[in-house]
Amino acid sequence: MRIATYNVEWFNALFDDAGRMLEDAEWSARYDVTRADQLAALRVVFSALDADAVMVIEAPDQNGRRSTVTALEAFADWAALRARRALIGFANDTQQEIALLYDPDVMSAVHDPQEDDVPRFDGQFRIDLDIDDRADRVSFSKPPLEVAVSMASGRTLRLIGTHLKSKAPHGARTRDEAMRIGIANRRKQLAQAVWLRQRIEAHLAAGDALMVMGDLNDGPGLDEYEHLFGRSSVEIIAGEGNDAAQSLYDPHARAALTQRIGAGHSTSRFYLRDQKRYMQALLDYILISPDLMARRPVWRIWHPFDDPECWGKPLMRDALLTASDHFPLTLDIEL
Repeated sequence: MRIATYNVEWFNALFDDAGRMLEDAEWSARYDVTRADQLAALRVVFSALDADAVMVIEAPDQNGRRSTVTALEAFADWAALRARRALIGFANDTQQEIALLYDPDVMSAVHDPQEDDVPRFDGQFRIDLDIDDRADRVSFSKPPLEVAVSMASGRTLRLIGTHLKSKAPHGARTRDEAMRIGIANRRKQLAQAVWLRQRIEAHLAAGDALMVMGDLNDGPGLDEYEHLFGRSSVEIIAGEGNDAAQSLYDPHARAALTQRIGAGHSTSRFYLRDQKRYMQALLDYILISPDLMARRPVWRIWHPFDDPECWGKPLMRDALLTASDHFPLTLDIEL
């Protein structure tokens, strides 16, 4: 079975309010890419992935006028994908939803939000963020998508799709103000990671087979304020420092955590206008529970320059660069 996570930059801008694709020569929300070219590139990428399920990060918008499910299923039908059924959880107001595309012949999937000692992800989490002995209320701008999967074999699986984000210091007028806002936003992101980690621990205690996947917008050494807090959100979510039975595993995260300097993996590529160069970063992960490590998991980042097979196929290489500023991550596993 192949499970994927893919952050598609401004997928929403490729559809009208009725969920129809805008396959034309107008500019997409990606720089210097038309809507038709981005859609064609996405068809190449999704078809090559041929995944049983794809956690789509920055999926088309869900609101009173637009439907994430309608848009994604229209795209899947047009691209002739096996993963043709769409599922969304709690909608957000950022025009960047978290959704699952899956093959209904292989699995069934339902949004199954949990609430026990830990609040539901559309609620509020109480935590003392600034060590003043008063609990602050934290909420997700993009609530994680909790999915209960049942496979034809009878096996069950829990998926949690995530898109954590520390907002830029908008509105700051001075360097000190930007630093203050940046630290506050960073603190909030780490609080969200703690919230998510508590849900993970409940699943591990229950013996659930679990995958946590998506764009964590974070990693060791990535954030200038990391030294103030000691840990990245990746380390918190993975359970770094716990014993193996309480930890989640992703080989790229593990490599980054154990080697702070030197060669590293990347799942995204951004153009820095002020420096006139590209920056690459490891932002996307598929973290799995210890029981799934016995299922012969194999991870792959579909990077157009680092993956020999992608590099060796110009159509695929160009499609990956045109489709998004992130590259897909897949996990092949025996389920």
